[in-house]
Amino acid sequence: MPSTDLTFASRDAHHAWLASQAALPAGFRIGTTRFEFIPFEVHKPAKMTVTLIALDKPTTAFAAMFTKNAFPGAPVIIGRKRLNEPTIGAVFVNNKISNVCAPGGVETSERLCAAVAKELGLTAEQVLPSSTGVIGWKLPVEQMLPAIPLAKAALQSTSILPGAEGIVTTDLYPKIRRASVGNGSIVGIAKGAGMIEPNLATMLVYLLTDLDVPRDALRAALAAAIPDSFNSMSIDSDTSTSDTVALLSSQRVPCPDLAAFQQALNQVCRDLAEDIARNGEGVHHVMRVQVSGAPSADFARGVGKSVVNSPLFQCAVCGNDPNVGRLVCAIGKHVGAIAPGTDLSRAKLTLGGQVIYQDGAFRLSPAVEEQLIAHLTGAELYASTPPPDGLTFAPPITYPPHERCVEIGIDLGLGSATATVIGTDRSHEYISENADYRS
Repeated sequence: MPSTDLTFASRDAHHAWLASQAALPAGFRIGTTRFEFIPFEVHKPAKMTVTLIALDKPTTAFAAMFTKNAFPGAPVIIGRKRLNEPTIGAVFVNNKISNVCAPGGVETSERLCAAVAKELGLTAEQVLPSSTGVIGWKLPVEQMLPAIPLAKAALQSTSILPGAEGIVTTDLYPKIRRASVGNGSIVGIAKGAGMIEPNLATMLVYLLTDLDVPRDALRAALAAAIPDSFNSMSIDSDTSTSDTVALLSSQRVPCPDLAAFQQALNQVCRDLAEDIARNGEGVHHVMRVQVSGAPSADFARGVGKSVVNSPLFQCAVCGNDPNVGRLVCAIGKHVGAIAPGTDLSRAKLTLGGQVIYQDGAFRLSPAVEEQLIAHLTGAELYASTPPPDGLTFAPPITYPPHERCVEIGIDLGLGSATATVIGTDRSHEYISENADYRS
């Protein structure tokens, strides 16, 4: 569950709230710059933002987790090696092009790291690179190199908001979450809108803290936070080639309680995961599937993901249509595939708190139908309107009006394990966005 239940009346109101959450932990600076370029592969004008996250001094306390996709981007390949380095002093991020399977991609990323290192008085091995955007294109390195001094000149220690804004691609709005522990804080930003089923997602997440948590404990804390946050969220079931979650400590503030730090990190990660889903490409509804009574947490998480990744159920939710047969189908598909012969006669299903299935049968009526439709409609972020040209759908909002979800409960009656999975519907806008992504 999110740590808040926020509503926003306008984009300005949302931006003001982001700014109120954006104070950087001690020991960090962030700077961005933006430039125009012509991609080599398409010869059409494009814009790229480069973002620089710099520590006041290199830290031994850093952690990162990366995509499981077998075609990782060059920054992921480099990032895995950086985990063996004694210290990290900066993160360098670009959007628009992901540097995946591009000719000379690793060499290009290393060249950029070396340029960042020269500006900041570091070694190239102390710079963690990240890229997101179109897969297969080459980075415009000759245009990126002059941008690095500009990003350095823009470094400031006040707000993480420029970084949150700089890393987005098709996101409608930036994402920031924070939590306090003692005199320190954890502040996170995230990018992600499509090609998302983490293990991780086309998702970049940067978590910054001034709390002095030792390296091994920091890495253990990140590994513990991932399963119930970013790995329990899906928009379209596609695992990106560039997923990165990085956690860095400036080690400036004593950490009074490792358990409290873990709890705060868990909450920041869960909130960012839900933010990513709510900001997904063409998303009208966020689904929260709470699975209980499972034989294991992995079993429960698999059932939840089967529901949120069902194209038929996604489309029904988008249309505010409580087609609960599609829900049962998605649950039974997964259970039947991984545990044939499983008896689900004790299963109980709810939608919006309303019991829809129990004792082996649906419990439906005209009154229940009305309640289910009202619940779906109440969770809708915005309604589709046919585009005037008949071709292109565009979301009418650029901020999240609320944090309500379509609430789905699944008690399998098979054990005591639980999991909560966050997912989204499937809309006309999603198809339009991804049909036109590169053009």
